[in-house]
Amino acid sequence: MQGDRRQIQTAVMGSADSEEPLMLPLEAIELDAFRRRHGDDTFWCGLLLGGCGGQLTTKLYTDRVCHFAHHPGPDGLPHVCGRRARGVASADHLYVKSAAAAWLRGRDDQADFDLARPDGAAIGSVVDIRFKTRGLRVHLDQAVEPMWDEDSLEPVLGVSVPVDQETLIRRWYVHRIRLNSEGTTRRVRIGTEAFARPTEWFGLNECEMTERGLSTPMVEQIVRSRSTPPPSRWTAVEIKSMPATEARRRLLFFRLDKAVTARDTKQVRRLLHRAKVAASSGRTEKENNIADAAADYLAERVQNRRNRATVQKNNAEVANEAGATVEQPRTTGRTVALHEKVARRFWIRRACPVCNARPGQVCVEQGEGGGKGVEREHGHNERIMPIAQEREVAAKAKAAQRAEDQRTLRGTASMVPGFRLLNVSCPVCHARPDQECALTVGAHQLRKDIFFRRLRGSDRHR
Repeated sequence: MQGDRRQIQTAVMGSADSEEPLMLPLEAIELDAFRRRHGDDTFWCGLLLGGCGGQLTTKLYTDRVCHFAHHPGPDGLPHVCGRRARGVASADHLYVKSAAAAWLRGRDDQADFDLARPDGAAIGSVVDIRFKTRGLRVHLDQAVEPMWDEDSLEPVLGVSVPVDQETLIRRWYVHRIRLNSEGTTRRVRIGTEAFARPTEWFGLNECEMTERGLSTPMVEQIVRSRSTPPPSRWTAVEIKSMPATEARRRLLFFRLDKAVTARDTKQVRRLLHRAKVAASSGRTEKENNIADAAADYLAERVQNRRNRATVQKNNAEVANEAGATVEQPRTTGRTVALHEKVARRFWIRRACPVCNARPGQVCVEQGEGGGKGVEREHGHNERIMPIAQEREVAAKAKAAQRAEDQRTLRGTASMVPGFRLLNVSCPVCHARPDQECALTVGAHQLRKDIFFRRLRGSDRHR
């Protein structure tokens, strides 16, 4: 049997049958801290990971990602292991079990956990969480078909598990689960997906088990909207029968109401502005309610943009401090993942050295026992990292060239009488080529840059 040369990123601690997973850092500087933190621990190719049960050691590299490795056999030859799932997601079923158990302890609740293998599915495909009356079946991949009409186990779908629109419409919503890498662990997030609405994600601490099953803030909102009769609206016939002035105003609010329902931000903003100008006074209660709903919607969108901007700013600060080639933890525990630095359209053009995906193909996690691979939400880090490294080198080279250009510009500009020789006008203050810039001393920097580019171009053509 030929050994599997794919790198092992997850293990369990303590023994071969342990349920305590951990993920190895990819970078040497992080692995040093990891070794100090786990100096007294042992790492194993866990049986619950589909592994051989052998002991693992950590391998440190500076020119490629760090990983776990088996100890050599008694004969000194490399150990042969049939473990199929080896990437960062290969221990997600253990992380799900651990996170759910901690979530229930915080609520003084209990449940039975089962790493089920229905229809012979590979271990790790499904996690069953059974309460007294009902439970959850977490589908981490597509190996097991969700049973939507099974009352005892409510499906919770991984990000790669598809769901059809008919199911979304019939059930009102479905739940999803994803795990984000944070340092040497994986954090669970629960999402709620509804028809024609984007999936909203929540921490486990925001979720509850109710008589309906798993509930999130979005579920509560959906249930309230379905249970409460919608406010009466004017019909087109009613509007047409009104006096012209009133009909125009009612039609304006009618369109505004529809725009809020459709979550058409551009239309809501435009119509709300018109409503404030055209109907600032004398509104009916119904019109005030529509306007308030529109204002609340826009406020929510603004807050969401601010939140995203804050996250992007924090990520940029971390990238500037730590470099753009590796995942670096912030002081808050947030990790800037490689897939957040390199867009899919760039790494998809390259082959993956981990799963051998060809250019144009997505990365996959190999299934247990030779089963069909499961598409990853993002590419493998080893596929993305060279692009990030190339960008860092290019950015440094560009910065060095810019500094050299500025030094050359300062030396050259002093030898040329103004900008007249190169016939340069100023794009800032619009000074003509024979005029000085509207500054006390010198010229606008953009005018200098244009001058230098032309000068450099003329030098190349001599």
